[in-house]
Amino acid sequence: MKVSKRYFDILLATILVVALSPALFIIYLWIFFSEGGPVFYISERMKTPDQAFMMVKFRTMIPASENSGVSGGDKADRITASGRFLRATRLDELPQLWNVIKGDISFVGPRPPLREYVVKNPRIYSEVLLSRPGITGLASLVYSGHEQRILEGCKDGAATDAAYQRICIPRKAHLDLIYQRNQSLCFDIAIMLQTGLKVFQRK
Repeated sequence: MKVSKRYFDILLATILVVALSPALFIIYLWIFFSEGGPVFYISERMKTPDQAFMMVKFRTMIPASENSGVSGGDKADRITASGRFLRATRLDELPQLWNVIKGDISFVGPRPPLREYVVKNPRIYSEVLLSRPGITGLASLVYSGHEQRILEGCKDGAATDAAYQRICIPRKAHLDLIYQRNQSLCFDIAIMLQTGLKVFQRK
């Protein structure tokens, strides 16, 4: 990871934590009083093919005793009322500013994968995870809508997992590697601005 990219991440994340602290507090209270605890969803993700970290998000789903794999149609009935809004606006990802400050992730890069997919797809992730994972990225910007539509049609965990591995992982990896070959601070800023615009248009 380039030193300039890391300094940019730390500076911007610190500014945003201070500026958005009232919003973070309000969202915390909203989830707590409308859905109860826990307020945060903490999940293991991979920073490199062999190094994990704990990613923090606002909770958007009803907790389940068993919760593996990505979210598809099979988990749709677990999304809470507040969670639908937080997901649509990507406000559920604000706590990841802490992960950025810690250096687990960057603002821009491939989305950090679950360990199970790294284990099942070692060749792909040995290349993709040469880049520091990010809150958003080229694959998130270009492909997230397609991925959502594909996975929404899956009615059980096995179908969701199969579709994600067969269709989504290779296509996202292709975009992640395009980003990797062309990464620059200007490119990162452009992706972040486009992500913000996309969220605003969705609202």
